[in-house]
Amino acid sequence: MSYRLLSSNIINTEWSAILKLQNFPNSNHIPNFFLLNRVWCCSNNYNNLEMEDLDPTKLIVINDQRSLDRKISAIRNAGPSKLQVIADFDATLTRYWVNGLRGQSSHGLLKQGNPEYDAKRQALFEYYHPLEFSPAIPLEEKTKLMEEWWGKTHGLLIEGGLTYDAIKSSVANSNIAFRDGVVELFELLEEKDVPVLIFSAGLADIIEEVLRQKVQRYFKNIKIVSNQMVFDDSGRLVSFKGKLIHSLNKNEHALDMATPLHDQTGGIDGAVADNASVKQRTNVLLLGMTTLRRILRATARLLILFT
Repeated sequence: MSYRLLSSNIINTEWSAILKLQNFPNSNHIPNFFLLNRVWCCSNNYNNLEMEDLDPTKLIVINDQRSLDRKISAIRNAGPSKLQVIADFDATLTRYWVNGLRGQSSHGLLKQGNPEYDAKRQALFEYYHPLEFSPAIPLEEKTKLMEEWWGKTHGLLIEGGLTYDAIKSSVANSNIAFRDGVVELFELLEEKDVPVLIFSAGLADIIEEVLRQKVQRYFKNIKIVSNQMVFDDSGRLVSFKGKLIHSLNKNEHALDMATPLHDQTGGIDGAVADNASVKQRTNVLLLGMTTLRRILRATARLLILFT
């Protein structure tokens, strides 16, 4: 679980709040693994809680319980046919800490098998990463810098001769793991035919390989939208396809990209399944996609339980 403090407010960011949904009409109850102990409080009564009571393994805290209850009622009443989930990947679906160490991202875990090019990519990270979070750089300029960073990184992956075998090896030796309950959540959403869009500024092929190795199955309702690699017949990276997705444009373009993709949602190795488009699914759960809220408000009933 993670939460953040805004003045006197505590806003929960743990998506296990889905336990409050309990059940859709005419469907089975959510499995017991979602039934966690919880305490609800708002900013006006937060001071009544002792800090030792804030056990992050048992506590879910929200800022506006009435608003949450209204959103849950809307999901229940509309049913799974109107629900969809849009999720970030790194440090949202995956753990921030793994075995006492900072969990790796889909970019960070990659080893090309070429130390020279691994070092070059690390040098880019050390130069551009502070710029990404610098408050002194205007957004327009920062966006150009992120495009430059991602473009150079992709160029080094191609120039350095990245192979798909290197991706498999990198994932096998990585420090990355899904948060508790993520796989069970995916299984529940698949059972209810709820489409899941994983939208990431990372690398789609690595995210797919993480699912293969860590979960060892595909989900027919999951679609990954991320930077997609193109390999030749020998398994060597030759190019990237589609729009460049970086940290500052992934939310702004998520809805446009999601609409056609949700018409045909399929697992990484499975058959494509027919699903209603994103515009027909008016109840949206966002996992780690906070900037997307204002975009969806104009086109869908936005139900942000998890940010």
